[in-house]
Amino acid sequence: MNRFFLCCVFVFSISVVSAAEKVKVFVLAGQSNMQGHGKVAAQEQSNNGKGSLEWLTKNPDTAAKYSNLLDKQGNWTDRADVQIVYLERKGNLSPGFGHREGYIGPELGFGQVIGDAYQAPVLLIKIAWGGKSLAKDFRPPSAGGEVGPYYKELLQLTKTTLKNAKTLFPQYSDCEFELAGFGWHQGWNDRVNQAFNDEYQKNMVCFINDVRKDLNAPLLPFVIAETGMSGWEEKHPRAVSLMKAQQAAAQTNAFHGNVGFVGTKDFYRPKESSPSGQAYHWNSNAETYYLIGEGMGQSMLKLIESKK
Repeated sequence: MNRFFLCCVFVFSISVVSAAEKVKVFVLAGQSNMQGHGKVAAQEQSNNGKGSLEWLTKNPDTAAKYSNLLDKQGNWTDRADVQIVYLERKGNLSPGFGHREGYIGPELGFGQVIGDAYQAPVLLIKIAWGGKSLAKDFRPPSAGGEVGPYYKELLQLTKTTLKNAKTLFPQYSDCEFELAGFGWHQGWNDRVNQAFNDEYQKNMVCFINDVRKDLNAPLLPFVIAETGMSGWEEKHPRAVSLMKAQQAAAQTNAFHGNVGFVGTKDFYRPKESSPSGQAYHWNSNAETYYLIGEGMGQSMLKLIESKK
């Protein structure tokens, strides 16, 4: 595929919105924690609903922050100004775009922050699969060895979605689409493998460079959300090492001002306050996933401002 075609993929005519506006496009990618396992409904069998999104809107300590996700009738709101595509699903951003309906991932908090920041429409392209490593499944070309099949799939889905955006979102038929940022939340399958762990920093740097090159988007703002699933109590050497590698990759000199790192340990909630005890899925705590997305969105806005 030639460079001219790649460039053209991102800018094309796609009649409700003014032609002067550009739809801001953000890719959110990773493995199961980008898919999202934050529970939406408060169910008795799930620790009496603690840590679910519904519980957050009713709990006195959290209602002020999360009640805006409900309309006056108590139904979940959706945002017509923020669209999301997640593999086979698409629509207005609302709770339920997690690994399956009834769950959220970082997309909800991210979309709220980004949607509030722009008058122009926003499109989130979420691309995530459970149980995928950076060292093998998402392996970027410049890391050497066989290019990961999910790296290829990530690129293909991004390009195809943008190419077909006119059909997917006819309300934006008079708009241009601008690839504005990339968010990454992944790490479990590398932290459980010592060899994968050891090369994570290098692979992450290669991944960012290659994604930018292959999407013809130099200096595309890129945010890495730490894989801090057990919070500040995490002591396992591989887990600690991987989190350090993620931060170190973001702090590469060439990435100054265009790659951000979001620490997530503060967002951890114990199983006693959560719908489940699945530590590797943040105990299914909806607040955790929302805060990760919110943090990623805030970091993304800082990078975009810096880019200006």
